[in-house]
Amino acid sequence: MTPANGEIKRHDPSDIRIHWFNAACWLVLLVSGLGLIKNEKLNPLGAWLPDALRALFGGGSAGGAVLLVIHEVVGVAWLLGMLAYLGVNAGGARFFLREIFSIRPGDLAWLVRKMLRMTVGPKFGGGGGELPPQGYYNMGQKAFAQASVLGGIVIGVTGMVLLASDKFLPASMAGLVGWAVTLHYLAVGLVFAGLLVHVYMAAVSPEEKPGFRSMFTGTVPRDYARHHHGLWLDALEKGTGGEK
Repeated sequence: MTPANGEIKRHDPSDIRIHWFNAACWLVLLVSGLGLIKNEKLNPLGAWLPDALRALFGGGSAGGAVLLVIHEVVGVAWLLGMLAYLGVNAGGARFFLREIFSIRPGDLAWLVRKMLRMTVGPKFGGGGGELPPQGYYNMGQKAFAQASVLGGIVIGVTGMVLLASDKFLPASMAGLVGWAVTLHYLAVGLVFAGLLVHVYMAAVSPEEKPGFRSMFTGTVPRDYARHHHGLWLDALEKGTGGEK
């Protein structure tokens, strides 16, 4: 049962720690990764960022070598950190995967109506009424999480191939490395596109501020849970699930 008023527990401390560990690693990996792309046609920010970062770390090829080491070290740390989290919090990981890959009746309607409200206004998004009730994650969060999980697997696997190519893979594996570069770049682009929306919805959108604060406190107000995650709150109150 949940209290009639006040705060409701939503995140365990381990979930909060892995969230911000993931965010910090992604920030470093994105910046250093973009700094490694000298080709202006491939780098969405052009040549200025690679030039600036390389200059910061000594300039020229020496600066590029430092960037590569940073990217590789943080990439391995990120991968090991995620694997360690899966090992120590397997139950939470199973809950997360089950929730994000479970598409319930009303989820797609929620996504379409929410997108219409955000882009063209409430008049074209089902009026001012309530959106279809959502579970622990709304459909927008599920879509981003699905892209992050699948994209993260591709990024991790291709990243290890690229790391191996820098250390010991023979020249005969150039075809594999070429595919790894392409898939790595595309997967990062996919996740980054979703990340921009995720950051806006979580940190900028006023209605999601309680959800953002919960990534520090671990709790959300009951009225927020009722409005944004009604199915989850119902399950908690009835004792039929909703807990990790």
